[in-house]
This record gives sequence, C-alpha cells and structure tokens, in this order.
Amino acid sequence: MSLFYAYRAATRLLGPALYLYLNRRKSLGKEDPGRIGERFGHPSAPRPKGKLVWIHGASVGESLSALPVIDEIHRRYPDVSVLVTTGTVTSAALMHERLPKGAIHQFIPIDRQVCVARFLHHWKPDLALWLESDLWPNILTKAKKAGTRLVLVNGRISEKSFKGYSRFPSFIRPVIAAFDLILTQGAEETERFAALGATNIKAVGNLKFAAPPLPANDEELGKLRDQIGDRPVWLASSTFDGEERIAGQVHQNLAPAHPDLLTIIVPRHPVRADDIEADLIAQGLHVSRRSLGHQITEQTEIYLADTMGELGLFYRIAPVCFMGKSLCSTGGQNPLEPARLGCAILHGPDMSNFAIISQEMLAAGACRPASDADDLTRQLGGFLRDPASAEKVAAAGLAYASSKAEVLNRTLDAIAPLIADMPTSGGGNA
Repeated sequence: MSLFYAYRAATRLLGPALYLYLNRRKSLGKEDPGRIGERFGHPSAPRPKGKLVWIHGASVGESLSALPVIDEIHRRYPDVSVLVTTGTVTSAALMHERLPKGAIHQFIPIDRQVCVARFLHHWKPDLALWLESDLWPNILTKAKKAGTRLVLVNGRISEKSFKGYSRFPSFIRPVIAAFDLILTQGAEETERFAALGATNIKAVGNLKFAAPPLPANDEELGKLRDQIGDRPVWLASSTFDGEERIAGQVHQNLAPAHPDLLTIIVPRHPVRADDIEADLIAQGLHVSRRSLGHQITEQTEIYLADTMGELGLFYRIAPVCFMGKSLCSTGGQNPLEPARLGCAILHGPDMSNFAIISQEMLAAGACRPASDADDLTRQLGGFLRDPASAEKVAAAGLAYASSKAEVLNRTLDAIAPLIADMPTSGGGNA
C-alpha cells in the first residue's frame, strides 16, 4: 500500500480521535464552538446559484493575501460567487471584518473523506484557488475527482518540505497531480514542484506583495498613542520562546541611555503569556498585559500584547520592530507586514521562510540583520539615537513592499482561462 492510501486509511480509522482533537481545541478557544460543524463538513450557509470559486487560505497571512484576489475576481467577473475557507479562529474573525459583500466564509473541513465529501456535495465549487502551503491529500484529490478545477496559488515548498516529499513520492505525486495549474513565487519553487512531478507550472511572483496592510481599530490605536505619549518605543513582533527574554535584556541594556523606553512584545502564541510574564518579572522588569486590560503607565517597561489579530495596531505605533522566529527559532516572520506600515525592520540571522524577500530587502537597505542579542542591542540603540536612520530604513521597506504589486494581475491573468471555462450554470442548483 502506498503512503497516500495509508494516509487515507489512517484518517478513516482515526475519525474518533480527530473528533476528540477538535473538541479539545474548542475547549482551548482554538475553534469556534458555534461553527464546529463546519469542521466536519456541515455547511452553515446555502450555496449561491451559478458559478462558484472557492478560495482557501488557512492562516491570517494567507487570508490577507486572498483579499485582493477576491476583490479582483468580483471586479472582473461580477457573475461569479466566492466561497472562502480558513482554518483558524483569528483568520475567521479577519474574514468577518474584511470580506466584501456577497463573499461567504466557512471553516475548512478536517481532512477526512466523509467530512470532505459533505463539504463538496453541498458547495460544488467550480474552481478552487489553494493558498495554503499544506497540501491536504483527501481534500485536494476528492475535489479533483468531483470535477473542481484546482489552482495552487502562491506556491511555495520550503527546502525541508521538499526533502521530505522527495523521500515519499508515492504520497505527494497524487496530490500534486490534482492541480490543473501551479502558480509559484519564483524559479526556485518552480524547480522544486517540477522535481515532484508537476507539469503545468508558471512563476508569477509572491502574492503577499498584493496583500493590504494589516488592519487596526482606530479607537484602540488612539488609546494606545495617548498612553504612550512621546516615549521612545520599539516592538518585538511574533516572538518565539527565548526571544521575549532577549527583548527584556535589550530593554535593560538600553534603559540607562533611554530611561523612558517602552518595549512592546507580541508573542506568536499568546497561550504562553503567563510564562513570558513570569520570566520578564524575574528579570526585574515591570510588565503590563493587554489581555488583562492593563494600561501603559509611566512604570510600564514591557507591554505584553498577548492578544490575537492586533499586530496592525503595534506596527502603526512602533517605528522600529524586530521580527520574531529569527533569533531563537528558525524561519522568521513576514517582513512585508511591518514594511507596509512604516516600520524599520530588524531581524535575526535566520529568515529562511522569507529568504528571497529578506535578501532583496537587505540589498535595498530595507532591513538590518542582527546576529545575536548584543548586536540587536547595538542596532536598536543606533535607531534610538538617530531616528532619521530608522526613517530611512522604513522608507526603503515601504518602497520595496509597494514595488511588486503587479503580481495580482499576473495571478488573475493566469487563472482567467479556467474561470472562462466554468459552466454557465455553475456547480450548484441553478
């Protein structure tokens, strides 16, 4: 039995365990209890009549990349309806706030055949645009079998994933073969998909360049600015374990020269907030926590922003940010998000998840790497002493982030023939 069919059998046999897993996530606030049925393929909205394009992006970043695609589909094809699926509570909240009128949101079903079958039987999508980097075998192959045309958009395979897939070709080849078209971010990704057996591949660029700026609540933004006043402030964004301690050390190193310094820390996983707070307090720092409703006072040295979906607030507040997952963990986070909002960007030595982007930004003077905690202190100290230097890096970042927006047109032009081939009545009940 190939690994592909072994996976299919495992998801069938492990059905009860998957149900328990989702219920566990629900108890932790990681699933919407009122919409948990959608994860099992039960729809919570009717299918619109006519043509339907299904767009899937699991996380907030992928959902943001989907928004300009949705707008452009509505502009070019007003008779086409759009269904959007995501996998996280935070991305669902974002879609609720930002989806255009007429677009429908559902949670993606778990990758179990019976759940996928329910989803496809109801929605009958004519075309699916898959923005997620995880390739779910049951969802993709069953959609293909049901007659849905599939396009992988913003296709990317990391070196680690490529090596793993290459060791198990019997698992990945049926999944890759489900796609009618694969749109990649560049030549390197194109080569990797071709090596895995893909044929209809086109490099169009990184769709993240077309994503809109992260949103922010104006009222909350005003409150925070009033609380901070004219204090110097910097942001440690989407941090992983160990990076919060380093941010605390950097604060202590710079505080003698900048006694009013405010450090904002946004952990990637707010569930760690209790441990982070205890660690920072053990360093002798005064911590205020956003999730507990704490205000930023004159005594606040560290503002722990342990909430979800509010990065847009803090990128607008902080003139300088450090990108997490690049110093104590590996891969980095998306530097385009702070660049769009005027932040001067610092990052650690490992930005491999955004290797090409970070290399191009470095060449453009749009970011600065820091090798360790001491180097991060030195770099940030330079920005605090010379705000004009931070403004120069921020301006270069904004220019870079705005320079490749044409990827949206290339993406829509590439999928236009598939939209044109959609049946006039669509897959639903006309």
